[in-house]
Amino acid sequence: MAVDTLAFGEALCTLPEQLAAAHEAAGMIDAAKLPNAAAVDNIVVLGMGGSGISGNVLQAMATASVPVPLVVLKQYRTPAFVGPRTLVFAMSYSGGTEETLEMARGALAQGARLVAISSGGELQRLAEETDSLHVPCPTDVPMPRLGIGALVAPLLVVLFRMGMLPEAHASLLRAQEQLAKRRDQCKPAVEGIRNPARELARRIDRTIPIVYGLGGLGGVAAMRWKQSVNENAKAPAFWNEYPELDHNEVCGWGQHGDVTRQVFTLVELRHGMEHPRLELRADATRELIEEAVVQVLTVEAEGEGRLAQLLDLVYLGDWTSYYLALQNDVDPGPIDAIMQLKALIG
Repeated sequence: MAVDTLAFGEALCTLPEQLAAAHEAAGMIDAAKLPNAAAVDNIVVLGMGGSGISGNVLQAMATASVPVPLVVLKQYRTPAFVGPRTLVFAMSYSGGTEETLEMARGALAQGARLVAISSGGELQRLAEETDSLHVPCPTDVPMPRLGIGALVAPLLVVLFRMGMLPEAHASLLRAQEQLAKRRDQCKPAVEGIRNPARELARRIDRTIPIVYGLGGLGGVAAMRWKQSVNENAKAPAFWNEYPELDHNEVCGWGQHGDVTRQVFTLVELRHGMEHPRLELRADATRELIEEAVVQVLTVEAEGEGRLAQLLDLVYLGDWTSYYLALQNDVDPGPIDAIMQLKALIG
C-alpha cells in the first residue's frame, strides 16, 4: 500500500485557502512600512526551489505591467547593479535558505531596500535587525514546496499596494477561484468525477517526463512540474520552453530514437495567453519529434487571467507528481536526498 507519512495529499488540498489567507494577511501590512515606488529603479527577487519559484511566477505574470526591470536570482553572489534604488524581495519559506540569506546580506550591504517573506528563521531576524519589512508566512505549511500560495500572495500584494502591480488583487481572486475548482477535480476519493491528475500520472507511468511550456508563463509551469516530479515522485524529469528550445533542443532528437521512444514522455503545457507564433512552433516541433518519444500529452490551463492559468498548471503538476509517487509506492513527503546533501556540506 502506498504510504504518505507526512500527509502530503491533505496539505496539497489546502492551497486555495492558503493563497486566500495569505492574500488577506498581506492586505493588513502597515502602509507606512511599504517601500516608496518612486524610489525604485529595478526589482530583484531572491530565492531557491519552492520559495524561489514565486519570483518566476511574478515575472511571468507581471512583466507587462511592472514599470521597472524585474530580475529573479537563484545564486549566492549579489550582482553589482543592485543598489540603493533596488527593491529586493528575499523569499524563503523556512527563513533559513543559505543562498537567499547570502544574497540578502549582499543586497543590504549595497544599499538596497529589502522586503523579506518567510515563516521566521534567520531571514526574519535579518529583516528586523536592519529595519526592513518582514512579511510573515503561516507556520502550519508542512513543507516549503507546498507553500507557494503563502509566498506568491504577499509578493504580489506588496507591489499592488505600492501602485506597481494594479491587477494583482483581482488576479489573486481569480486564481483562488480556479485553484478551488482544480482541487475538487484532483483530490483523492472523489467518485464519479474525472481526475485529470490521476489520468496523467497513469499515462506517464514509469516513463520520464520532459515538460515543454509555451512562452514565459508555460515555461515557469514546466519548471515547477519538473521540480515536483523530482521532489515528490523522486523521479527524473526535465523541462524547457518555447521558443528557446526550437533554437537548440529540437536538434537533440535526431538520433538514439530507439532508446528515447521507450523512455521519454513529452508533456506540453498550453494556456490561453500564448503568442500566436508559439502555437505554430509547438505544432511543428511536435511533428518533428513525436516519433522519438513514447507519447505526447497536452495539458490545457484553465482559469481567467495569467496568474490563474499559471497557478492552475502548477497545481495540476503538483497533483500529478503526487499520484506518480503513490502509484510507484513512493512516499511523496520526505526529501531524504536534500537532507543528506545539507548534512554533507554542513
